[in-house]
Amino acid sequence: MATWNPRERGRGREREGENKKSRNGSDPKKEPPIPKDGSTAHIAAQTFTFRELAAATKNFRPECLLGEGGFGHVYKGRLESTGQVVAVKQLDRNGLQGNREFLVEVLMLSLLHHPNLVNLIGYCADGDQRLLVYEFMPLGSLEDHLHDLPSDKEPLDWNTRMKIAAGAAKGLEYLHDKANPPVIYRDLKSSNILLDEGFHPKLSDFGLAKLGPVGDKTHVSTRVMGTYGYCAPEYAMTGQLTLKSDVYSFGVVFLELITGRKAIDNDRGPGEHNLVAWVSMHLSFLEF
Repeated sequence: MATWNPRERGRGREREGENKKSRNGSDPKKEPPIPKDGSTAHIAAQTFTFRELAAATKNFRPECLLGEGGFGHVYKGRLESTGQVVAVKQLDRNGLQGNREFLVEVLMLSLLHHPNLVNLIGYCADGDQRLLVYEFMPLGSLEDHLHDLPSDKEPLDWNTRMKIAAGAAKGLEYLHDKANPPVIYRDLKSSNILLDEGFHPKLSDFGLAKLGPVGDKTHVSTRVMGTYGYCAPEYAMTGQLTLKSDVYSFGVVFLELITGRKAIDNDRGPGEHNLVAWVSMHLSFLEF
């Protein structure tokens, strides 16, 4: 059975420590493999001092806060050296994202590049401080535009919803089919799809990403992690992770886009809390 820890408005995920596997053979259409020894020698991202990022965020003032969750806080900042506007994620030292997840995210986003993946600018590992610096996404997350909208905010039109779905699918396709070894995202959800100008979507938050099965392997065995409501049931029950686990999560996001409902909504009546269960119930009444 899966065990969930509270995270981001009641959603949860737990940490795990599994060794990555490398992929044998080469494919000119694939991306370079991710170092399996955890080395940072190949990291191209810029390193920042804590003082630089404190200056960029005006000493992490509350008015610069963009959001928070089980991992820590995200602040809007401006780099003094370049003037670039950035998002700075300061990890909570007692939070859900530990050193391993920090390293995984830095490695993944340093080695994987695609128009539908968020761009990692750099990181800070001064002492016990762990911070990640990303490009600033001015329109926030998909979740911000789907749920609990203020009265003065227009809901997304249909074409924009489909544009976001297509972009997220392209990012996922890149991870599964172009990266070498393939990468299982493992935390696809509406709050992790960030929106640039023109509602251009980019996948973010790669702390739970894991290298996928290679060769004749059909799955990767691991402790269950992810977000309740988005996690594929077969993975939650068996711990066997496959690329299709991400596809299930994408399906949940697609249902959110179509219906406007949350993946898990405890404010709804009996039988309507879980979006997938609610949709399945209605589909069962249809006659084909």
